[in-house]
Amino acid sequence: MDRAKVSTKDRETQQDVANVLVRYATGIDSKDWKLFRTCFTEDCQADYGEQIGVWDGVEAIADYMERTHPAAVRTLHRITNATVTPNGDRAVARSYVDVIFVVEATGGGAHAAGFYDDELVRTDKGWKIASRRYTMVHMAPIEGSS
Repeated sequence: MDRAKVSTKDRETQQDVANVLVRYATGIDSKDWKLFRTCFTEDCQADYGEQIGVWDGVEAIADYMERTHPAAVRTLHRITNATVTPNGDRAVARSYVDVIFVVEATGGGAHAAGFYDDELVRTDKGWKIASRRYTMVHMAPIEGSS
């Protein structure tokens, strides 16, 4: 999108959507599941692929994340290269995600990278993800130190 031709309202939407993506990363990395839930609509659809899972509704995806992330000593979700296309009270976004998932005190774990394709809606509580598809393009183990 040519930045010079983007309206002020569309720029605000782009920033608001980018903030949702940062809030998602912050919620998951800090294991703040209340914050994490604020990123999704109640009836969201989330497809993280065959290796991870598919969920209907914010409670289903939040439950999965709550059950799997206690095993992690640390996680780091870096979300970059977000492109946001506003359309009134809806928007589509694509962003890259680079994840480090450390499961051992020695630093062992996994490194994954891919991208999110999101459909978002403006609600009375701000922008929320209504639909997400994660496409993994890289997954590798991280060797811990002995």
